[in-house]
Amino acid sequence: MTDNDQWRIEFDAAVTFSNGGDLVVRGFRLDIPGADIDEEALTELFVAHLGLLMVDKIRFSNRRLLNEAHKGSRGVPPPAAPARRLVELSHPIRHGMVTYPGIPGPEIGEHLSREASRQHYGPGTEFHIGRVTMTANTGTYLDTPFHRFADGADLAALPLASFADLDGIVVRVTGSAERAVSVAALAPHDVRGKAVLVHTGWDRFWGTEQYFTGHPYLTADAAAWLVEQGAALVGMDSLNIDSTDDPARPAHTALLGAGIPVVEHLRGLAQLPPRGFRFTAAPPAVVGLGTFPVRAYAVC
Repeated sequence: MTDNDQWRIEFDAAVTFSNGGDLVVRGFRLDIPGADIDEEALTELFVAHLGLLMVDKIRFSNRRLLNEAHKGSRGVPPPAAPARRLVELSHPIRHGMVTYPGIPGPEIGEHLSREASRQHYGPGTEFHIGRVTMTANTGTYLDTPFHRFADGADLAALPLASFADLDGIVVRVTGSAERAVSVAALAPHDVRGKAVLVHTGWDRFWGTEQYFTGHPYLTADAAAWLVEQGAALVGMDSLNIDSTDDPARPAHTALLGAGIPVVEHLRGLAQLPPRGFRFTAAPPAVVGLGTFPVRAYAVC
């Protein structure tokens, strides 16, 4: 599914209520099932999204169709996919690539070449055995509590259910003028027991110098809210879930302190519906490590 398959609408609205009072919104945006939505259907979606009661009249004006990915408005079911599909959400690991400034890139080479292997096997039989030297924070990776806390669960101790086959939702903040992702962006979503994937669009800068500066991040209050609401995992398509200007790393501290794994450097979140998919980001069970690259993917 691509952004071109989905529509949203921007409008102004004046609402009057049968028990008195009114509500005026300007530049309001809402997911819609298609570009041909009529006024009656728009009214129903608007009322359902805001949970309005005792509505008398709604007058819409300045309507503008937007061909962009759904944000997850209430009352709009996720578009049905034509068939079950797998969506790649992790960056390939390449020799020498830089994931984070100051952390060396991976060295990918050979332990045994195909040519050298021929002397060990029968005629026409050869094998390649590779060798990789890299830091744990390479590519798209998962942080466990041990990454932040010495007594926290490491990669081997974290249960599979913490990062595999999770019910997923996407929180879309693409187009925001603010770097900080606050509680206001998360509050409309039911995050309990879910993998919460924050779609900022920052992955478009992957492999460039711009990726390393001015990146989006979660505020301390947003991380605390996710803990309070019982999120199962939190992921982001950005350099860091924290502001790298803040050495206290409050988002990591709150989430990992609550046993909630963190996945950083995701990609491709625009391909996912707002909800109704399964998410997996499984690392190997390495004893004594708190972080490791993952093959992150969604099943829609």
